[in-house]
Amino acid sequence: MSVIVSACLLGLSCRYDGTAPEISVGIRKLAETEHIIPVCPEQLGGLPTPRPRAERKGEKILTEYGEDVNSNFFRGAEEVLKLLELFPVDLAVLKERSPSCGKNFIYDGSFSGKIVEGQGVLSELLSARGINVISESEL
Repeated sequence: MSVIVSACLLGLSCRYDGTAPEISVGIRKLAETEHIIPVCPEQLGGLPTPRPRAERKGEKILTEYGEDVNSNFFRGAEEVLKLLELFPVDLAVLKERSPSCGKNFIYDGSFSGKIVEGQGVLSELLSARGINVISESEL
């Protein structure tokens, strides 16, 4: 089985600020037994690293400077979907709170740190295609 994993969770420095969280024990164990496909939808959508913070509010994704990056986020998610044509995937482990990858929660779009229930663009698209999406905290 192949598993899509947010690249930042694998220690790749692709987050908006050019950093990556420490690789969790759960991710390390998953990598020991499964074929991992690292993805960063923001980079696949053409955004640089580092880049301005972006948050999702409804169907719009804006940077902290008010720039509309909707097309980048949707293009990146579509690029990830192309991988499904090559690899059988039935699980995705995605970074919670991300406007691309958030599974249960995202930032509310105010850049105030407030978290609300919601999904990121990639999480929504994968779920709609029957892929089981979980956050890193659910692993």
